[in-house]
Amino acid sequence: MKIRFIAGSAALAAAFALTACGGGSQSSDPDDGPQKLTVWIMKDSVTDDFLTRFTQDFEKQHQDMDLDIQIQEWDGIGERVTAALAGNDAPDVIEVGNTQVAQYAASGGVKDLSGKVGELQGADWLPGLAEPGKIDGKQYGIPWYAANRVVIYNKDLFAKAGITAPPKTRDEWLATTAKLNRGATQGIYLPGQNWYTLAGFVWEDGGELAEESGGTWRGALDSPEALSGMDFYRQLQALGKGPKDSDEAKPPQAEVFAKGDVAQVISVPGGAKIVEEANPALKGKLGFFPIPGRTADRPSATFTGGSDLIVPEASAHHDAAYEVVKALAGVKWQSDMARTMSYVPNRTSLAHVIQDNEGTAAMAAAAAQGRATPNSPQWAAVEATNPIKQYMTAVLTGDDPVTAAKAASDSITKTLGS
Repeated sequence: MKIRFIAGSAALAAAFALTACGGGSQSSDPDDGPQKLTVWIMKDSVTDDFLTRFTQDFEKQHQDMDLDIQIQEWDGIGERVTAALAGNDAPDVIEVGNTQVAQYAASGGVKDLSGKVGELQGADWLPGLAEPGKIDGKQYGIPWYAANRVVIYNKDLFAKAGITAPPKTRDEWLATTAKLNRGATQGIYLPGQNWYTLAGFVWEDGGELAEESGGTWRGALDSPEALSGMDFYRQLQALGKGPKDSDEAKPPQAEVFAKGDVAQVISVPGGAKIVEEANPALKGKLGFFPIPGRTADRPSATFTGGSDLIVPEASAHHDAAYEVVKALAGVKWQSDMARTMSYVPNRTSLAHVIQDNEGTAAMAAAAAQGRATPNSPQWAAVEATNPIKQYMTAVLTGDDPVTAAKAASDSITKTLGS
């Protein structure tokens, strides 16, 4: 078992480019022993123990293969992956963020795995992971794991307000939050620029952040459906004291929630651990429920973050690399990883694996309605300037929503067309 840590830096990225990614796999003659496969895994995606278990089992099942796991830093990973895909000696398998697949596929350096979707049970994949891995009808990214936002709530504050069960619909959620919002208690802490949450509301109402037609992308925040999603965000945000001009990191919303006078926040379930570390008195007093939808029969659409696995065209071992992907994306190791890391598995049929954990169970219930950001290679450039945040603040501070949405959509269109 070999797990190597690879630091991230601009200098290293340049070195990768100049040396054609010398850290990748090498072709080997069958008489030389097992094929040496290089796999890039991102730092903290999974534990070393998980990687040890996986590698030992995989090499036992594939005695003609030898895995070299290389741990990568997120910082600077875009440059390193781009250099690897352009080189002649690339890794055999790379973990990438699910919203990055379009950018990498556009380079032409990622292998099309469409022919493997059936064998990998692709019909069972979470939409929020499967969709961003599919570009122009071809599946380049294979879903690995997912995480999405839920509502974390203070059980004591719910009980004091006489609320015995979490809300199931948007209307119930607004009514519940208004009931909680009394005295010194905030019904919800929702900063004005939490745009991933807004995206879920937009999708729930039938809108889009951007749409593609005839190969051209345009911003779509000014559609009636998207405007409806923003209006619901406005109503919910007004039931708390969250800032209108910053996101959940400024100030850190976990620290705000930890003070004990906020009834709800929207976060990934892991945010509860940060809250409990800041205020141990809240341990065991936090609950979770999926973000409510328009009707009680299903949760709201929500942004799904996570990772996909890709195989570079420059890999010297395409068939063997696929065996690694197949194992990591299969039932055995999806179940193991979900239990180990409290992730949502890549398949809807595996949701039962994490049902004994309240936070991950709520996350899994919402993951079935998961979505991802638009599949344009230029979407990363949109996020760099993020006119969506500016649009949200404009609406929350009283600007005309239609005018503000049109300005944001025009900005998105310009960036996506650049």
